[in-house]
Amino acid sequence: MSAPSPRPGILNIAPYVPGKDSVEGKETIAKLSSNEGALGPSPKAMAAYAKAALELHRYPDGDSGKLRAAIGRHYGLDAERIICGAGSDELLNLLVRAYCGPGDELLYSRFGFLMYPINALGVGATPVAAPETDYRADVDAMLAKVSNKTRVVCVANPNNPTGSYLTKDDVRRLHAGLPANVLLVIDAAYAEYVSRNDYESGVELVDQAENVVMTRTFSKIYGMGGLRLGWMYGPAGVVDVINRLRQPFNVNLAAQAAGIAALADIAHTDASRTNNDIWLPWLSRELQQLGFDPLPSVGNFVLVGFGSRERAVAASDWLMNDGLIPRLVAGYGLPEHLRITIGTEAEVKAVRDSLTKFAVKQ
Repeated sequence: MSAPSPRPGILNIAPYVPGKDSVEGKETIAKLSSNEGALGPSPKAMAAYAKAALELHRYPDGDSGKLRAAIGRHYGLDAERIICGAGSDELLNLLVRAYCGPGDELLYSRFGFLMYPINALGVGATPVAAPETDYRADVDAMLAKVSNKTRVVCVANPNNPTGSYLTKDDVRRLHAGLPANVLLVIDAAYAEYVSRNDYESGVELVDQAENVVMTRTFSKIYGMGGLRLGWMYGPAGVVDVINRLRQPFNVNLAAQAAGIAALADIAHTDASRTNNDIWLPWLSRELQQLGFDPLPSVGNFVLVGFGSRERAVAASDWLMNDGLIPRLVAGYGLPEHLRITIGTEAEVKAVRDSLTKFAVKQ
């Protein structure tokens, strides 16, 4: 008898491999492989999480009503058009499940987040990658790839792993070139780190269109990656569809409580942003002076070119030997690069010192 067969496309998926979190033989490490918040979670969020332990026998609020209201107040949004999920990853997956299937296409930029093609293959759709220009999504190239099979377009803005971004005008031009039946998904996981005048997270466009959604996360600036908490803002029709698909208790009780508390701790969020504002440009300048090629970034990480796959792997091994864990990004088609999260002052300076010795040896 033959074994059960999965749906077409699933066996074509290369499973997502997260950043490493340990180095054999090293007790003290700096994990700089997953773009986690440098300062960790808010003390208020941690206190709310601890308090939630007393209620773990209770089911969570099924629609995350209090959390949605808190997000709405914080960002000035209609809470009825917000959906919370187990990280923005869950919501991205649900969007693809809802609007893509066999025979359909999902369009993304070449160096976009790996979960976009994985989600497409998981529902039997075809992922289509548009070429980028200077490690930045190219609107004209993306529009040239739109076909009558395109159903979803995913744009990470800012983009992971390159750190580049599309301006407000770029995103609007992309949207204007899409058919009305194509859903534009703006993945704004790193939006809180961006202070450029020509950037917009996607809120305004969502409010003006019926085929645009924006996803966000608590994993980055809020430092809560371990709780898996994200949210989506979209048109009422799309929100209704995703509410029909999501699991009834998809956000756990402790995550909801910690999320509400994190939003209220403005000082901690500001400190996290300030840390990034100082040490991202500092590390980029230092690495450039050492002869490496850090790409311009508006996220909480920098993508650094080493000239070849062999040198990038050697640099990764060197850093890990010093207890510093970067991210190899060959899976994104960038084998000659490393992605390095902006950590604390001590961690960032340790990266500079380690790569200074590496450059001398090379």
